[in-house]
Amino acid sequence: MKFLIVFVALFALVLAAPPRSTAGEAQILAQNSDVGPESYNYNFETSDGQKADAAGQLKNIGTEQEALAVHGSYSFVGDDGVTYTVTYVADENGFQPQGAHLPVAPVA
Repeated sequence: MKFLIVFVALFALVLAAPPRSTAGEAQILAQNSDVGPESYNYNFETSDGQKADAAGQLKNIGTEQEALAVHGSYSFVGDDGVTYTVTYVADENGFQPQGAHLPVAPVA
């Protein structure tokens, strides 16, 4: 449980980090967040095409099965000029990303 919370927090920090660009710094166009003891949500958009949003909810509060369930997405413009979007769920089953550019495991 603690690993998942730390992972999600670090993931959010990486997404919120300023982009490395030689053309100048991106400007924040929109940013919202609401953090509570049992849930949170945030979103942001920058002038260089980055976008992210996520919502997390603590499940099974006070039990041994207590877990954080997060769903969200992020987008960025690649070096090739294409906008890539990843949607994901992160919960007791791990980080589960989906995106048109991501490989998919073959059906067994």
